[in-house]
Amino acid sequence: MNERLLHNVRLECLQGDIANQSDMDAVVNAANAELRIGGGVAGALHRAAGPGLEAECRPLAPIRPGQAVITGAHNLPNRYVIHCLGPIFGVDEPSDELLAACYRNALSLAQEHGIASVAFPAISTGAFGYPLEAATEVALTTMNSMLAQLSAVRHIRFVLHDATSRRLYERMLESLPG
Repeated sequence: MNERLLHNVRLECLQGDIANQSDMDAVVNAANAELRIGGGVAGALHRAAGPGLEAECRPLAPIRPGQAVITGAHNLPNRYVIHCLGPIFGVDEPSDELLAACYRNALSLAQEHGIASVAFPAISTGAFGYPLEAATEVALTTMNSMLAQLSAVRHIRFVLHDATSRRLYERMLESLPG
């Protein structure tokens, strides 16, 4: 199963490119503290958005692990980019609380800005070394605990880099209490 409706919010998992989610109002950037172009998700989004994104981010930096900020999307096919700094696993502690804060803060910003659809990557699972299964459990549990409070957000998509990640998200999404 690649999607599920919980608390009237559609949760979906797919394998793809986070920078190419044209049907979503916002995409989430797995950002670095300085909100600059980097590798992985941050690199893909910044390259696709163009230099205006980095210029808009400059006065918002630095951010701390767990924190989220919002900008325009520039040349991306979305209205907004929500930038989250996930924890570096084994360095930023307590990593599970900081990772959960990323998802809570991103959804809070989406709610505040009336954003109906948001695409998330698997925050902190790339260069920041967070184990995929543990990060997926934090992401989905945190999201599920917030869904009943959301009135603006109606569609959450998890955009995963590879098939293994997608299958794990699908399996864990199916097992969430509803």
